[in-house]
Amino acid sequence: MSDAVLEVLSLSKFYGAFKAVDDVSFSLRPGEILGMLGPNGAGKTTTLKIINGLTLPSLGQVRLFGLDAEKNRSKLKKRLGYMSQKFSLYPLLTAVENLSFFGGLFGLDKKTMTRQKAELQERIGESLGRIPVGDLPPGLRQVVALKLCLMTDPQLIFLDEPTSGVDPQVRRDFWQDIYRLKEQGKSLIVSTHNLDEVAYTDRLLLMHQGRLILDGPLDELLASWKLDSTEELFISALEHSERKPGSEVRP
Repeated sequence: MSDAVLEVLSLSKFYGAFKAVDDVSFSLRPGEILGMLGPNGAGKTTTLKIINGLTLPSLGQVRLFGLDAEKNRSKLKKRLGYMSQKFSLYPLLTAVENLSFFGGLFGLDKKTMTRQKAELQERIGESLGRIPVGDLPPGLRQVVALKLCLMTDPQLIFLDEPTSGVDPQVRRDFWQDIYRLKEQGKSLIVSTHNLDEVAYTDRLLLMHQGRLILDGPLDELLASWKLDSTEELFISALEHSERKPGSEVRP
């Protein structure tokens, strides 16, 4: 029996003749950070939405903690944390009000909510916790969104381009948060189109035109392709994929 916390098995999503996700398979082990890399429109967000039950697959299966995801969605809900690519907070509510609202949806008790609010205010400052999140700088909005993603203490966390549009210091802080989560035994998938962030992950998935074209630790992939940088690997794999669509990408 597999010890994977996530198994994606021959997953596809079609919109008419368009294949947003095309026969994608991969797994995630406990305590692993998986970096999902690809240009805009590669299928990263659609794949994450299917895994989290926000859209249904056309074909294939998702297994979470050994269970069929579609059949056990309510049982699995609190074990997953999903931070979406787009701003998912209510902009007219304060950070604390957003926290209270989503805590109510998750059914968190008063003691837990009091602790969560204190942690959030310590992180962003008490005064900033009292203004509408729509007025916060992008980096702080992402901090609030991450806090909401982690409210249920999930075991498996999905972060869809969490550092997009933020300054370098906020990006570094975010990756420190990600490493702390890994140290706690969490498993994470972080999607990005920033090539430099792949070096921070345990394993790389490269998607292009809905297909998974590379899967493996970055250093091993660079060695097998006899290349020196993530940028060279990215360009070479995409060019190979476009020359031979549908074939397995090899050096």
